Amino acid sequence: MKTDGVVMADYSVVGQSVYRTDANPKVTGRALHVGNIEMAGMLHVAVLRSPYAHARITRIEKSKAEALAGVAVVLTGAEIAKMPGVDPHFGPAFRDQPILAVERVCFIGDPVVAVAAVDRRTAEDALQLVEVDYEVLPAVHDVLEAAKAGSPLVHEQHRPAKAFADLAHVKAGQQSNVCYQFKLRTGDVDKAFAEADRVFEDTFSSPPAQHVPMEPHVTLTYLDEHERLNVWTASQSPSYVRTEISATFGIPMNRIRVRVPYLGGGYGAKLYAKLEPLVTVLALITKKPVRYALTREEEFLTITKHKVVTKIKSAIKDGAITARKCEVYWDTGAYAEIGPRIGHKSGYTSAGPYRIPNVWIDSYCVYTNKVPAGAFRGFGVPQVIWAYDSQTDMIARALGLDPVEFRLQPALDEGERFATGTVVRSFGVKEAIRQAAQAIEWTKPRPAQSGTKRRGKGIAAGVKAVLTPSISGAIVILNADGTANVLSSTVEMGQGSETTMGQIVAEELGIAPDRVHIVQPDTDVTPYDTITAGSRSTYHMGNAVRMAAGKIKTELCEVVASKLEVAPDDLLLRNGRVVVRGMEERGMAIGEIFLAKFGSLGTTLAAEAVCQPTAAPMDPETGQSEKCTEYWFPSATAAEVEVDTETGRVKVLQLFSVGDTG
Repeated sequence: MKTDGVVMADYSVVGQSVYRTDANPKVTGRALHVGNIEMAGMLHVAVLRSPYAHARITRIEKSKAEALAGVAVVLTGAEIAKMPGVDPHFGPAFRDQPILAVERVCFIGDPVVAVAAVDRRTAEDALQLVEVDYEVLPAVHDVLEAAKAGSPLVHEQHRPAKAFADLAHVKAGQQSNVCYQFKLRTGDVDKAFAEADRVFEDTFSSPPAQHVPMEPHVTLTYLDEHERLNVWTASQSPSYVRTEISATFGIPMNRIRVRVPYLGGGYGAKLYAKLEPLVTVLALITKKPVRYALTREEEFLTITKHKVVTKIKSAIKDGAITARKCEVYWDTGAYAEIGPRIGHKSGYTSAGPYRIPNVWIDSYCVYTNKVPAGAFRGFGVPQVIWAYDSQTDMIARALGLDPVEFRLQPALDEGERFATGTVVRSFGVKEAIRQAAQAIEWTKPRPAQSGTKRRGKGIAAGVKAVLTPSISGAIVILNADGTANVLSSTVEMGQGSETTMGQIVAEELGIAPDRVHIVQPDTDVTPYDTITAGSRSTYHMGNAVRMAAGKIKTELCEVVASKLEVAPDDLLLRNGRVVVRGMEERGMAIGEIFLAKFGSLGTTLAAEAVCQPTAAPMDPETGQSEKCTEYWFPSATAAEVEVDTETGRVKVLQLFSVGDTG
């Protein structure tokens, strides 16, 4: 097979259009979601939230709520803090987020009191009977003000979580709202600015936004007949949820089972732990199944995209960018969530996919008294692209240069070094820019315009790096009838990963895709996967699945090679058989191979594999690394829009996005 000059393997399943395995259950309404699960005696949760951005809790009176019929428990953060062996705080970067507020609230919407009752209405009625007194404290809302010394502190101490290898360098700190700073230094920025023909300096602000997945956050937790904790949750990271529950409550991991059925959208909102610690503590106290599903309003009080303020200063010499200095401020809200990882991973791309010899980047993750911020479709990269390529466009126009050509000239080529010092591979940003420009007919003259409506074209380029290091493990089980089961903790949330994994196994084992079943994430049986996010699943989990299936393929070929007296390399897997290359009438069916190997058709062949790309640590002072990421996502987008100059209405006429997908 050959596509656009690229020679590809002759695949029979991978690369083909196949029926999505999740299509039928979803369109027929049979797909299981956490909100569909009902259990006898299940309790429902409602939460009383803070009306203040920053305040000290001076009194909570809950006796009337506890006396209401149907109420099982009314819980406060102070009570959780007194539970033996329980850490009242959790979080993936810092353990700074309380299950329920302890002593202070840090944003409007901070959970203060939780009620578990026989139904949601009763729980909400009980909240009306709870009395809370507050002493209002100084708050800080602007990220630039929060970063200054002397601003009101959101947290007096920072306690690292140490949950992920790439955040192992995050240090404890105090007396500052800056909970993390990433630095990148290469070349001599000061000299380049001194020698520049022109210097451009601009500030860009990207607002927060809520993910609004169709399915809200929802978690159901109960203790089974063995007193093991069972958690059904709408999460993109089941493996992490188990780790977090274990760390928070001191429960051995083998006593915790986390399952994720089909997810009704995530977009980064459902990464890491959200509701699970609260629902778990309520289940442990009541010894009953407990479910908490957020309302749409509560979604907006739980997680957002980071607001980002980016200050960029660029030096121009002989029509080229010779230096770029970036200050990026990530408004991570009241709790760090995964902000330090976002500030790190997106921070080092904030000068763009360009050949700029002198780069200085400071990326700050900053606490404010606002809703916590986390990952959102691109892990912070869209916010910095908006800044650096807006300025790139502004510079080109100020210099009277074509914006496409101005980008093409410094765009990095294969084998060059990124600002981090990492050599880029599979980095087709130039081709992406060219194809986007061609699709939008960039060079076509603009027709004369009159009236209030004006049309224009724009183009931008950007790059994202995949999360590295990270881990994906998979188990493939081949049955004697030629069917296969795949055990994978990758979450199917609409992106099609379930179908993709099935295609990979079908290709490796020479069977039809509909003969492969994907077991949904279940920490009792599916191996560890870092997260389902960041466009990592097809590469990471796909390779784990491929390697596991490849081990089974090797075992099958060894048996057949012995029986047919041929070399294993001369064998192919086709249509449920292992056959001799070029003589496909010679071969053995999978069932025959099982009989030859085991003397039985009731057994299985199973194999496990792990995909674990590594990275070279980045120097904490310069951000330099021989390998900061496993691979890159260079891309370009071109748009034609129409703007009504009277009303301000913008209409997108054409939009083309081109990416080097590897």
